[in-house]
Amino acid sequence: MSDSEFSPTTQGELARYLRDNAAGPKHPIIPAGGRTALQTPRAADVSAVVVGMGRLTQVLDYPARDMTVTVEAGIKVDDLAALLRQERQQLPIDIPQSSRATLGGAIACNVSGSRRYGYGTFRDYLIGVSAVDGTGRPFSAGGRVVKNVAGYDLCKLLIGSLGTLGVISQVTLKLKPIPETSGLLWATYDMFAEIDDVLARLLKSDARPVQLDVLSPSAAAQIASECRRPLPTDRPALLVGVEGSEKDVAWQLGALTRELAPLGPDDLFALNDAEAGPIRTALTEFSTESDAPLSFKASLPPSAVADFAAMAVQAGVSVLAHAGNGILHGHFPDEAGTFERTIKILTPMKEWLRTRRGHLTFSRLPAEWTEGLSSPATGPEWELMGRLRAAFDPHQLLNPGLTLHGA
Repeated sequence: MSDSEFSPTTQGELARYLRDNAAGPKHPIIPAGGRTALQTPRAADVSAVVVGMGRLTQVLDYPARDMTVTVEAGIKVDDLAALLRQERQQLPIDIPQSSRATLGGAIACNVSGSRRYGYGTFRDYLIGVSAVDGTGRPFSAGGRVVKNVAGYDLCKLLIGSLGTLGVISQVTLKLKPIPETSGLLWATYDMFAEIDDVLARLLKSDARPVQLDVLSPSAAAQIASECRRPLPTDRPALLVGVEGSEKDVAWQLGALTRELAPLGPDDLFALNDAEAGPIRTALTEFSTESDAPLSFKASLPPSAVADFAAMAVQAGVSVLAHAGNGILHGHFPDEAGTFERTIKILTPMKEWLRTRRGHLTFSRLPAEWTEGLSSPATGPEWELMGRLRAAFDPHQLLNPGLTLHGA
């Protein structure tokens, strides 16, 4: 890949550059924000130009009473959070490497974390977007107020599009108030099957968890090490998070303890906001804080998470599952550092997911393994995405080497 880079200072400058490129040299374009996801498998191209969005950082409108904000897409996630905290407001989406990650990049990658269970994803907060397509044509959807729903589906299309439909330049988000406090329940069990039973019970809980996470022992050990707490890490762990007022959080933690205690946990204890904060941070960073030879994200029915986690752990994979949403992050063990060993571990996992209508995508993969391990995603929805990509980027300039590959 070349070192060529262009960093626009205005949205108009971005549009002009992409228009001139489409009409002239037709260099492949790699949109980049904080460069936290550039390890995503892609084909190399010596003529590619990185379009860095880090200089588009203006706050364009923040009517705090309306609980919305409009900003340019290059703003850092931490900088946006600091602005919103002044009004006791938040975008309640857990984004790793938030000091580097840009808002536009997080939307393009559809990043979400532990609190997805209670708060949702970018699809629930993005109400307006501006972007530039592969021909340099600016387009917009939605608006700056929550009740303006025009173009809402186009907003959804750009979420998770990985920069293949357009370069996001400006977004409008609806916001949530920052809760008074939070708490976390940590429980361990001998087997993942036991956690599956507990999760079924939690669906009928009087409490309102915002987080239901399941950790393998190795993942729990990583979390404990990073937050420097003596947590039990010799068994699979279930983490249940709650938020609200001091009184509400205390009641929810008590209710959850009473509900889970009869179900036979080996360990069961509650953590207050100060104790849980470092754990939440470590959980957010889990998907990126690894030097594993291969990392992946699996999406599957929530009812199948515990079984898939057990299979992955038996193969030596370190696992964090957002069990209420059917999302699982995994890091392969160091001994899977060869292509042959990785194939041996991955093949039964792929087959298992396929029979349960799940799918797996790689977030980290050695470039030389891409062709051998990945296969293009298929099915009606992917065919539709291909047609959309051709409409927005007829010259196939936007991330052309970044095909949505799975396993």
